[in-house]
Amino acid sequence: MVRVVGENVAEQGIMPIEQAIKLAEQLEMDLVEISPTAKPPVCKIVDYNKFLFQQKKKNKELKAKAQKVSIKEIRFGPNVDDHDFNFKLIHARKFLSEGAKVKAFVFFKGRSILFKDRGTEVLLRFAVELEEVGKVEQMPKLEGKRMIMFISPKKTKK
Repeated sequence: MVRVVGENVAEQGIMPIEQAIKLAEQLEMDLVEISPTAKPPVCKIVDYNKFLFQQKKKNKELKAKAQKVSIKEIRFGPNVDDHDFNFKLIHARKFLSEGAKVKAFVFFKGRSILFKDRGTEVLLRFAVELEEVGKVEQMPKLEGKRMIMFISPKKTKK
């Protein structure tokens, strides 16, 4: 026994599966099981190709509505000058206002790795300057010759 539904089906309701199949054949359509866990299972009389097309269309719309997050990188040296710092700060503000995440990192060359504290200072100063447009997602962390910090945009209330 199955529950039969459909847009142009005269006999909607619970019926034996054989009768439902015959009804679908009379209408030159297909019998599609929609809810197998229901008691009794629900079947719909539809054109199967049209049904598949609509499913694909729904999935495509859901994907289009999903938010894509891009990550922009900003690179500093441990001894960054004020002008360079401010220039990169302006770019980071623009990236965050557009909704992108910012991956700020200090790259240590050669012996400059000895001055890890300068790298931390630069990144923390950067985070403080961007406090009104972004929030720190990951505090500065040393990975190899790079000290990395992630900043994500703050959600604006509409």
